[in-house]
Amino acid sequence: MSTRSNFDNQLNELKKLVLDMAKKSEIAIKDAMDALIQQDLEKAKEIINADNIIDDLEQDINNKAIILIAKESPVATDLRRIIAALKISSEVERIGDLAVNIAKSSLHIGQEKHVKEIIDIPNMMNLALEMLSEALSAFYTEDITLAQSCAEKDDIVDEMYGNLVHELMGYIPKNPNATNQITQLAYVCRYIERIADHSTNISENVIFLVTGNRYNLNA
Repeated sequence: MSTRSNFDNQLNELKKLVLDMAKKSEIAIKDAMDALIQQDLEKAKEIINADNIIDDLEQDINNKAIILIAKESPVATDLRRIIAALKISSEVERIGDLAVNIAKSSLHIGQEKHVKEIIDIPNMMNLALEMLSEALSAFYTEDITLAQSCAEKDDIVDEMYGNLVHELMGYIPKNPNATNQITQLAYVCRYIERIADHSTNISENVIFLVTGNRYNLNA
């Protein structure tokens, strides 16, 4: 196998590690939302305890990237691919942390009856996860157009977040005993809004990877 082919294989392995890590974070987010809706406290605890798996994957990616840079001395696009993988894995790790935060909110709420049926929050989550999927697909295919399309949805998530928090705060005067639950649900909305932000950051790194230029897609 040629030196170039071997290097390309290692770059592909690095990319696959990032995508595997992202898949685990995505599943953790979905499971955390299920735990919240179903008030499944055992599932919430499992999500919290499994976070180290995602953390370990990030460390593996960091180690592999460092070895590639040290041994291969990549330049131009190859170096950007490695840097993008590092930065994107950091964003993905934070998304995994947000799944843990949602699970912790479920534990704080416990078995207390929900003040309202939880429908709008999962809808917001579905859009945020759609953004994440698009951002990761853009990373896999190095597609700038898809990366920009992902980022354009961020404003919609922001608007949903603002509306949901406003609605939730309106429940407090009528349900003062449920203030903790309402506050935790508002936190969950914030965590989901952050998933959209991290997805936008991933898209920015895809554009950097392809063009070598930095763009602020949240502006």
